[in-house]
Amino acid sequence: MKANFLISVQSLLTLLLLLPAGTGATPPPADAVLSAYAGNWTVTRSSGSKPEELRNECSSVGKYFACEQTVNGNVTGLLLIIPASQSGHYNTQTVLPDGRATGKGELVISGNQWVFSTIWNAGGKTVRYRTTNTFKDKNHIHFQQEESADGTHWQVTGSGDDVRTTGAKR
Repeated sequence: MKANFLISVQSLLTLLLLLPAGTGATPPPADAVLSAYAGNWTVTRSSGSKPEELRNECSSVGKYFACEQTVNGNVTGLLLIIPASQSGHYNTQTVLPDGRATGKGELVISGNQWVFSTIWNAGGKTVRYRTTNTFKDKNHIHFQQEESADGTHWQVTGSGDDVRTTGAKR
């Protein structure tokens, strides 16, 4: 489950490229920005493991934005993204195929980086996870996954690249 959630997180950052950078222009509505996430992606991890195929079927419903995610042909979850009160901040929630939600997360977009974060409590131990997606362009993302017990000292647990293969290219 953790690996699928992390794939969900890293892929969302693809959306960042639609925000105007330093142009003084008004950013597009959240659903217009987030729709860049739709499409098919090849996810290649730096660990040398076999590439994975990620498919995102996305849509807006009111203020909610949702993407059904499929990894290697298997539905892994429905990622919900809800704008928070501060510009560039979103609340996230992944609903698994059995209907169970994974817990509230956050997405913060700043420049060409999107940072997804979440906190898990298991067995009395709190672990923080974050995935930082750095956009090279609209169809290429480099991601880095990290975890921390204290929120200050982070350990890299994985990294790699996403390349759009088909779908919404903006």
